[in-house]
Amino acid sequence: MSLSNLDLIASVDGFPYPHVNPSLHAATLSTYYTLRVASHPYPLGYMLPSVAAVFLNTPYWSLDDESRTLTLTEGTDAAERSAAVATTLEALRKTGHFKVLDKWRNELYPVYGQGKELLFSVERSASPLFGVVTYGVHLTAYVRDASGGLKIWIPRRARTKQTYGGMLDNAVAGGIASGEAAFESLVRECGEEASLGEELVRKRVKTVGCITYFYVRDERAGGETGLMQPEVEYVYDLELPEDVVPKPGDDEVEEFYLWTVEEVKEHLARGEFKPNCAAVMIDFFIRHGMITPENEKDFIEIVARLHRRFEFPTL
Repeated sequence: MSLSNLDLIASVDGFPYPHVNPSLHAATLSTYYTLRVASHPYPLGYMLPSVAAVFLNTPYWSLDDESRTLTLTEGTDAAERSAAVATTLEALRKTGHFKVLDKWRNELYPVYGQGKELLFSVERSASPLFGVVTYGVHLTAYVRDASGGLKIWIPRRARTKQTYGGMLDNAVAGGIASGEAAFESLVRECGEEASLGEELVRKRVKTVGCITYFYVRDERAGGETGLMQPEVEYVYDLELPEDVVPKPGDDEVEEFYLWTVEEVKEHLARGEFKPNCAAVMIDFFIRHGMITPENEKDFIEIVARLHRRFEFPTL
């Protein structure tokens, strides 16, 4: 069955909206626990009850079943809180209880407070356990033909990858580590994933905004299903000269294709793109006037859902 653009957005933005269906949102929310920091009494993420229960009687944490909250009680600053979180996660990793920790990255993701201050950092693979907002960069690389038409560089993820193996991706994509600026993350990822030189990227890349969505992880993400993953993706465009060809810079990408807009749309409709990469492509088509109110009946809803407002603090 052919997927619509709204179907593709719904696959990556799957958590109910409080203003669209308050009763459904409330009912769904009542099945989760909220993550908090003792000195900052507001939600930072949503957690499955099966995950929160593991923290019962665990040092540095307080679990309250009545209020359905898990609170990090240790630490008065970001460094102390981060150390407490790291100690807990290292212990959990050794037990092998959470499959998602099998993909341990030794890379830290930031968790921010309402004042945009860093509250703590968390191991990347563990961030979905807590349901905290994470940040990434996505780049669409394309070329123009003699008539001004676009062709887009599309990579295929290695089929051996534990997450979304064999699916189609954006030209460059990656997470932003704690303490790393978005643009510097992009420059690094361009070299690692597409063998694009730093000088070319810094000279030609355009910052074009961001998208936000609330993903509920399925089996393709690896590890436990149903984990919450609200994300902010900073989006970039890069028009490449015809003689510059992206090449896999690591073992995460099998090959790159250079496809017309129609070819990309066909593969989107078949559900072949990684969910958040499909959302980035739809955003690209909207910004470049290829998806418009005239040719897309769900235009307003799609645009709104590409820029979701979270219930949690963001940077």
